[in-house]
Amino acid sequence: MAISEYDLVILNALLITDTETKECDISVKNEKIDSITAKGALKDAKAKKVIDAEGGYVMPGGIDAHVHLQEPPLFGKGSTADNFETGTRSAICGGTTTIIPFAPQQKHEDSLLPILAATHAKAENNCYTDYGFHMLLANPSDTTLSEFAKLRSDEGISSLKIYMTYAALQLNDGQILDVLLEARKQRITTMIHAENNDVILWMTRQLEKRGMFAPKYHATSHPAMAEFEATYRAICLSEFIDAPILLVHISSPTATEHIRSAQKKGLPIYAETCPQYVFLTKHDLDKPGFEGAKCVCSPPPRESQLDHEAIWKGLEDGTFTVLSSDHCPFTYDDPENGKKSSITAEYPVGHFKYIPNGCPGVETRLPLALSAQRLEMQKFVEVTSTNAAKLYGLYPRKGAVMPGQSDADLVVWYPPGKMKEFALKNEMLHHNVDYTPYEDKTIKQWPRYTILRGEVMWDRDGGGLLGKKGYGNFVKRGPSSLAGSRSEGEWDIVGF
Repeated sequence: MAISEYDLVILNALLITDTETKECDISVKNEKIDSITAKGALKDAKAKKVIDAEGGYVMPGGIDAHVHLQEPPLFGKGSTADNFETGTRSAICGGTTTIIPFAPQQKHEDSLLPILAATHAKAENNCYTDYGFHMLLANPSDTTLSEFAKLRSDEGISSLKIYMTYAALQLNDGQILDVLLEARKQRITTMIHAENNDVILWMTRQLEKRGMFAPKYHATSHPAMAEFEATYRAICLSEFIDAPILLVHISSPTATEHIRSAQKKGLPIYAETCPQYVFLTKHDLDKPGFEGAKCVCSPPPRESQLDHEAIWKGLEDGTFTVLSSDHCPFTYDDPENGKKSSITAEYPVGHFKYIPNGCPGVETRLPLALSAQRLEMQKFVEVTSTNAAKLYGLYPRKGAVMPGQSDADLVVWYPPGKMKEFALKNEMLHHNVDYTPYEDKTIKQWPRYTILRGEVMWDRDGGGLLGKKGYGNFVKRGPSSLAGSRSEGEWDIVGF
């Protein structure tokens, strides 16, 4: 019997999925996981490339389902620093093999399909990772809503995002109900940015009256109450329509409790948090001069380590379905399109409400979370890869290691004691941003290899970035495989 020739063999792996941990060898053929065998079984196999994991963790490639790339200015002067090339380059070097960025609609636009086509054109032949898109809705017109069916059936888009704040994007409650009703019908997952816009505007006016403009006051202008009120309201609207939602970038312990309570009732309420809510606090915005602007994002990091503990608990107990980056990068030292665009003669230390909102983090998400050593390894895989694949209609092609079914998207980490820990520096990263909010954080693990569909894209000790721009493909997605609406058929308008 002829010995099979594989495209890739990984020996001596400690394979970790969301359900199991085991020592094994792994073979890859035609971009797919071909076999998972006993440790040592493939040591003599013929393969184009062999990696000895030396007992290091091998996991499904990371899936980052909250990434902003090459978006038009939606909030004043700010313009995202990373395009699809630089953003996916950064992602692959940090162990993420699939991203889902946004195709953003603006208020004056009446259709989603041209926006999707334009976003495809930006990404095509430019990506180092595989990718899909979320539609970002600012105008839920009759035309927009009528296109949901085509998005699902023809375009492979099964998720969208809406906002409860920001003048350029905010929907009122009636519009949110319109979106949820049609999304329920088409089995589309609705992501919601939940903050009370009126509270934020009122707090902003109060701060302005007092001459408080420094970056640190951004956190004051977005109080936790604005988040947990809107979170509760979003849950109520979801329950009313019986439509699944994902509440994004949750930072507040009280908001987390609202979500946990809804889940205990059996409602299809899912939640996401991000590294900034377990590694940063609002005090990171209170740095000399304008430095605090580097950590301005919405919602802002909260008060203290106690807030961090509540978020970690939510990750550990399953309240949070996914850990995403919310990579929303703006150059710091850029007076035209970056953070410093808020500095003027009138506001020499900037004005918090004009600082572009967002932080880079697509490359540091996995190393930071793994280095924290807070999550059990199977839970780490679940919240950084598998659950995102299930929620966004990619499973088991992505987020799993199943022979014959899963793409060969893998991250190989260092075996214990093999990598020397280091202090993170922005110069080590591959994004198009001149800072990281996590400067000098201690890193205890970094991907040794990142593999996309069997191709070694990143080899930290053997040349760094090896993959080629354009290898990443668009991936059509189906509906979520997590629990959806609790009732079948059309929404019952007299059912209340």
